[in-house]
Amino acid sequence: MDPFLTMKKVWPPVKRGITIILISLGTILLIAIILSFTDYPYYAHRWLANHNTQLDVDPDIIILLGGTGMPSADGLLRTYFTSGIGNKYPKAKIIIAMPADTGLHDKSPELLMAHELIIRGIDSLRIKYEKEGFSTYSQAKNIASMLGDETVANKSMQIVTSPEHMFRAVATFRKAGFKFIGGRPAFEHVLPEEQLIDGTLPNELRDREARKLNLRYNMWNYLKYEIIVLREYCAIVYYKLRGWI
Repeated sequence: MDPFLTMKKVWPPVKRGITIILISLGTILLIAIILSFTDYPYYAHRWLANHNTQLDVDPDIIILLGGTGMPSADGLLRTYFTSGIGNKYPKAKIIIAMPADTGLHDKSPELLMAHELIIRGIDSLRIKYEKEGFSTYSQAKNIASMLGDETVANKSMQIVTSPEHMFRAVATFRKAGFKFIGGRPAFEHVLPEEQLIDGTLPNELRDREARKLNLRYNMWNYLKYEIIVLREYCAIVYYKLRGWI
């Protein structure tokens, strides 16, 4: 069989397939860019952080989910918020859920997190560790086993984790048997745009500079939110299909 003739027969459907893929990807990118000029990515991110996470009583136990560990910006934010809650509720125990570093040295991520809490006023005797869990599901199951059924059913607990992870974390812990559980998302606090603009400029120039900042920063931040939210929705679907939430 002539390879050239075979290629002529095979190429048209392959070309159509490539064209369809490229058009689809281009359409998705165009939609993402259009959405980045709206507030929908912001609201989707905030919904994941705040939906059904309210705890109406003082927490007896604070659960710090380790995330990417320490040192990292995410880990530092989580320990910062955990120390704030811990100092507000001094009787609450704190559980750091983070896979242990088998090296067992002073730079192990779970120990670095504990150190960060201690230098912010948390008594080391209040801190316990869940070192075996490698996912939100396994951490929830392990903490439930650690505390026992009576504690899980009767004690109030507050989770500290990243904003986009909060919905799935609370839902997973509830599925694991926790009755009184809420969350405190570790939000970043950014500088207002007004502080990045020269205050001596006339109002018209300040408005123009504000619009430039909105284009330079807000649009790209919202594109990042879209990726974060989409990834988290995929994780929620996976957890739902597995029966973990």
